[in-house]
Amino acid sequence: MMGSLAGAGVAFSLVSCKHAEKEWEARPNVIIVLTDDQGYGDLSVHGNPVLQTPQLDRLHDQSIRLTDFHSAPMSTPTRGQLITGRDCKDNGASAVCLGRSMIREEVPTMADIFSASGYQTAQFGKWHLGDSYPYRPQDRGFQETVHHGAWGITSIADYFGNTYWNDTYNHNGVWEKYEGYCTDVWFDLTLDYISKWKEGDKPFFVYLATNCPHGPHLVDDVYSDPYLEKGMDETTAKFFGQIANIDENMGRLMETMDQAGLTDNTILIYMTDNGTVQGHNVFNAGMRGHKTEPYEGGHRVPLFIRWPDGDLGKPRDIDLLTQCQDILPTLMDWCRLEKPENLELDGSSLAPVFKGDDSGLDDRILVVEYDNPYRPQENLAVMWKKWRLVMDKELYNLSTDPGQTTDVSAQYPEVVEKLKQHYKEWREKTMPDYEKPRYIHLGNEKQNPLMLYSSDWQGSYADNLGNLLAGNRIGYWDVIVDTPGNYEFTLSRWHPAGNIPLNDPMEDRHGRVRGAVPIAKARLKVGSYDQTIVTSPGQTEVKFTVELEKGVQVVETWFLDKDGKPICSAYYTKVERIK
Repeated sequence: MMGSLAGAGVAFSLVSCKHAEKEWEARPNVIIVLTDDQGYGDLSVHGNPVLQTPQLDRLHDQSIRLTDFHSAPMSTPTRGQLITGRDCKDNGASAVCLGRSMIREEVPTMADIFSASGYQTAQFGKWHLGDSYPYRPQDRGFQETVHHGAWGITSIADYFGNTYWNDTYNHNGVWEKYEGYCTDVWFDLTLDYISKWKEGDKPFFVYLATNCPHGPHLVDDVYSDPYLEKGMDETTAKFFGQIANIDENMGRLMETMDQAGLTDNTILIYMTDNGTVQGHNVFNAGMRGHKTEPYEGGHRVPLFIRWPDGDLGKPRDIDLLTQCQDILPTLMDWCRLEKPENLELDGSSLAPVFKGDDSGLDDRILVVEYDNPYRPQENLAVMWKKWRLVMDKELYNLSTDPGQTTDVSAQYPEVVEKLKQHYKEWREKTMPDYEKPRYIHLGNEKQNPLMLYSSDWQGSYADNLGNLLAGNRIGYWDVIVDTPGNYEFTLSRWHPAGNIPLNDPMEDRHGRVRGAVPIAKARLKVGSYDQTIVTSPGQTEVKFTVELEKGVQVVETWFLDKDGKPICSAYYTKVERIK
């Protein structure tokens, strides 16, 4: 009997269920812990003179550590690369918003592959790869998911009023209330999930991605006070406090694994999504750069791998140039996962490396490139052994200059030319996929009604509270109408759960009241439909009914002043097929 996993254009050829059942007991469980904005130097074991991370230090000592391991310099690009094994410009998720934070729907994900190979799959915490169908975690192979919206708690796509404590998160498509501090909740959910596993069950794959220590830097004082007492400013103390809380939770995770008998045959991976967000305010292991930047401090991150039953050899450092795109092909080898028919990979399996054979990988040239929304020109590094070509012009030799202080491009023109030529060839191969559109689907039974968020539109950057309060961002969404019929579009200036009138300001978490704009009209344009409605004082939303044909459409919205001048688009646009 052959099986297949349909949906999102992903095709698999599967072994028989009976054969898969025989394999379950031998296959390892997998837990990937990914923290947010924690840099290589944000660990005491890496030399941080202030921060204390005893549990992570213990995991470090039990693990094989890849010490020249690279992510992207920002969140979404790393996450997409990790779960697809493909470069971010190749898989579609190359930016943190602007319609480019979604993996193209035909690209298989790690969860798709684990699920199709007989694994239980779960995701807890941060997703940041799309908040509407077919880009949510439950659409991309995760059977169980609890997550906040977009980049983090308090982002535009997150639930209104979330504060890090006792928040409302999305559980398999339904917003539900959870008690406790956010990081504690993600770990509680993980501990509960793995504790239910018993011998003979299908193996599990858990992707635990914390939103901390990303800002806003909020944590209970018990974790941050020790760093205030050491003379840190409040922001840095809270940042370190968030990591201290993660460290404590990692201790709980490892203890639970020990008690449940899961330690030996579970692959536990700990990594971070980019360089430290604190920049030069904190210890950075001698590296130049930080989050968003193309220097080492922006994308060289820690990677710890522990698997006692894996025969990987003793805990040690491996100083081979590697990348997060290598994780999926490595796990496919270790877990003997079925390969999708349409699978393409930019990463390589590191399985031979752990056996001492790096001959196939020691001469690789790797590219770090993403869409930097802040400084578009600072988005590129080409890496070969210990050479780094930064922004296509600056050359550094990390063997003699790990801090990237001296540009040696004039002394080594042949190296510059070699890396530029590789980048040219890489770009020629990659850009055709980069240019492929990503569509949100309307009228599909898997999510109807559906919310279109400004964080997923194309146009003005609009994914955080500051952008929302500015009240001047404009964008549009590319969509596919799956089912023809009548659709109701509900345009909102503020999150619908806030019930705030269109013209009114909003109070932020600091008690400041901001964001009032003189909205007098609302306009919706979808295909040939283009209508404007006059609004009234106190009105919180504007509804339009539109008949749509099946196929590709562009959704455009505007809030206008009394003279018809555009003020902003509807940051929240709810779409429902009504008949």
